[in-house]
Amino acid sequence: MQKKQRIPKNIKEQRTKKAKGASAYDEALYFLTPKARTVREVENRLDECNYSEGEIMAAIDRLRNNGLLNDEKFARDFIESRLNTKPVSRGKLRRQLREHFVENAVIDEALSAVSDETELSNAAAAGSKYFRQYSNLPLKERLRRTGSRLVSCGYAFDDVKTVLSELAENSEETGNSDEIYDEIEFSLRSAENGADDEE
Repeated sequence: MQKKQRIPKNIKEQRTKKAKGASAYDEALYFLTPKARTVREVENRLDECNYSEGEIMAAIDRLRNNGLLNDEKFARDFIESRLNTKPVSRGKLRRQLREHFVENAVIDEALSAVSDETELSNAAAAGSKYFRQYSNLPLKERLRRTGSRLVSCGYAFDDVKTVLSELAENSEETGNSDEIYDEIEFSLRSAENGADDEE
C-alpha cells in the first residue's frame, strides 16, 4: 500500500510570510477571491501577514476605490442571500453580521430593508416547522417548545406570541390559549432576555 503524502497542518500559514513578495493589495485580492469579505476581515488578514499599518490602509483604500470592498453592500447581499435560503430572524442576521465585524450602524441600515411583514412571515414558517417536530407532545408543551425555539432564533416575543396563537387556533387539539400563554410567557421572556444578553 502506498503511503499517503503528508499535507502541512496549515497551508494558509505559508501565505503569511511577506517573503513571497506579494503586496498587501495582492494578498487582499487573493483573500477576496473565494468570497466577499468585510473591511475588518481583510484588515485582520493583512495584519496576520505582518504588513505594516500604512500598507494595510493603502490596500484597503485601493480596494474601496475599485469597488472591491464595501461593508454596506456586504451586509445587504448577506441578508438577501440568507433570506433566500431559509427563514431567518433579524436578530440572527444581526448576530451573524457582527461575527463578520460589520459596524452596528451598517447592520441597522441593512436590516431596515427587512419589513415587519417579512419578519412575521419568517417566524410563522419556522414556527410551523418546529410545531410539526413536536407533534407527539401535548398542545401546551408543543407551543412552549416552539416558542422557545423561535425566541432562541432571534424572533421578538410579540411575533412569537402571534405565531403561537395562530398555531393553537389551527391545531386539532383544544385548550385555553390565554391560560397556555400565561403559563409559558415567563419562560419565553427569559429566553428572549438571554438572547439579548448574547448580543
